[in-house]
Amino acid sequence: MKPVLSILNGSLQESQGNTAKLIDSFVEVSNRCFEIAHLDLRAETSLLEQSISSSNAFLFATGTYWDNWGSPLQCFLERMTHTEGSSIWLGKPAAVIVSMHSVGGKEVASRLQGVLNTFGLLLPPMTSLVYSAASHVALAEGSPDVTDDLWSLEDLEIVSHNLFQAASLKLSWRSWSVDQDYTDSIWFK
Repeated sequence: MKPVLSILNGSLQESQGNTAKLIDSFVEVSNRCFEIAHLDLRAETSLLEQSISSSNAFLFATGTYWDNWGSPLQCFLERMTHTEGSSIWLGKPAAVIVSMHSVGGKEVASRLQGVLNTFGLLLPPMTSLVYSAASHVALAEGSPDVTDDLWSLEDLEIVSHNLFQAASLKLSWRSWSVDQDYTDSIWFK
């Protein structure tokens, strides 16, 4: 039985944009390892909780918007704050892929990984990839001595492999105490 991978597309253009094309490329190399579920981050929070609770691993994907991830992903993270440290996330592996035009994507990926780790997710090695328009052109036209250090679509196979390896681990994780009942309480009076 294949592990369940939930793909969360946090970009503004959802199934039409560059991030969606990156996701499609990821799915091509991953569907032999994972049972894949695509989730609409605009859905009702309770539906999302129900959908992701049976996931074994996660792929968070987004474009880069003014040095940040897409607003659908931001809203999702805010609405799911009450699940921090819960069995929905705790110890489950996550990967991050980010599309960008030319700048800002690496910072988005790094900050997002920090948030995901705080939620309780496991970040396996080499499971973050940033793909830019500039890299896309350079890889098509450049020489290997210039392009060897750029992320390429072929690197998605490594992301998938490492995510699968982590999803196959059977480890027991613990969470520190997290206030899951009053995440939206008013404390400023």
